[in-house]
Amino acid sequence: MAGTMPLTIGADVSCTDGVCGKVTRLVIDPRAPTVTHLVVSDHQLQGRLVPLNLVDVDATTGTIRLSCATAEFEKLHPADVTVSLLDNDADPENSNDQLLLYSLGRRLLDPPSATYNTLPSGEVAARRGDHVHATDGNIGLIQGLVIDSGSHQVTHVLLQEGHVFGSKVVAIPVGAVTGVNQNGIQLNITKQQVKDLPSGWHRSPG
Repeated sequence: MAGTMPLTIGADVSCTDGVCGKVTRLVIDPRAPTVTHLVVSDHQLQGRLVPLNLVDVDATTGTIRLSCATAEFEKLHPADVTVSLLDNDADPENSNDQLLLYSLGRRLLDPPSATYNTLPSGEVAARRGDHVHATDGNIGLIQGLVIDSGSHQVTHVLLQEGHVFGSKVVAIPVGAVTGVNQNGIQLNITKQQVKDLPSGWHRSPG
């Protein structure tokens, strides 16, 4: 697949001055479809939104390199934010409920909180293990995507097809994809048609 590069979820990522984490999500604009960002998480599982213009992929090893130093990577926008659900302006009549969370200055219970992703509006994230659905049922789990090196448009979906024994990775052409959402990836081909595709991202399945 000349002019393309694979983006494998779980791949190691290095900055110019050393390893900075692993790819945990691929952020997709499903209207194109294009990959706009990688979510790269460090050893503390703090994810950062990495724009594609910082990304270079070694086509032989699949290793991903960023054209920035670790200090710059750590300043990138977080992929998720966690906010407390405690109301600082709560009614005094409810103050006893707040006091239940604390005793003698020690926190007995974690205050309720919620975590939200910070993906661009209308975009979705693909995670390793998201399901891929053929027209006649679930066919396997996503391993990554192949994109055009210039436009960042998705050309193929990398799928781990089958069970643990005898399983293979196949590259599904994007023309067979009808939707990408929180439920996974929907195809317009059958399980048998997926099984008939050749193995490996480097070989054209068409």
